[in-house]
Amino acid sequence: MAERVRRIAEVPAVPPSPPDAADLLHQVARGDEQAFEGLYDLVSGPVYGLVRRIVRDPAQSEEVTQEVMLELWRTAARYVPERGSAMTWVMTLAHRRAVDRVRSAQAATDREDRAHRRETTREFDEVAEVVSTRLEHEQVRRCLSTLTNLQRESVELAYYRGLTYREVSELLGTPLGTIKTRLRDGLIRMRDCLGVAR
Repeated sequence: MAERVRRIAEVPAVPPSPPDAADLLHQVARGDEQAFEGLYDLVSGPVYGLVRRIVRDPAQSEEVTQEVMLELWRTAARYVPERGSAMTWVMTLAHRRAVDRVRSAQAATDREDRAHRRETTREFDEVAEVVSTRLEHEQVRRCLSTLTNLQRESVELAYYRGLTYREVSELLGTPLGTIKTRLRDGLIRMRDCLGVAR
């Protein structure tokens, strides 16, 4: 008998099985802080791994993991075993949080891009542009009418038909120096009429 007792005493004790996530969640739902420590040890590694694959940034992944763990502490009572395993529920929360973080970061980037584009580009107002162009054309026509016929003819050939001074001189049969003088005087009068600063 003593031999039998000795053999039983020598049988190594079976180590307790690791706590189940579902059991830990139920205990956490009752406010058990020790159970939360066990739950943290059990799920924080897989949660971080999943979050890191989605978020990519290590610092943000740590933040999201902490947010998930805090959410587990607050919402453990919402876990319903009939809907799936505790680990699946935890990883679903982690996935949602990670995706929310990515969306939030993308939305912030999009807002910054839109703000930057608004600051750097003025919206094009086609009607205002057409009106402005017509007014400028009218003012140029009015100022051209103040030139002498010889000045106007030289300006129109040089600036509206794109001829060189030499070509204007040859076309009109007038010395090049005279054409240059007409153009210079005509442009000075145009500048003064248009109100262009010197």
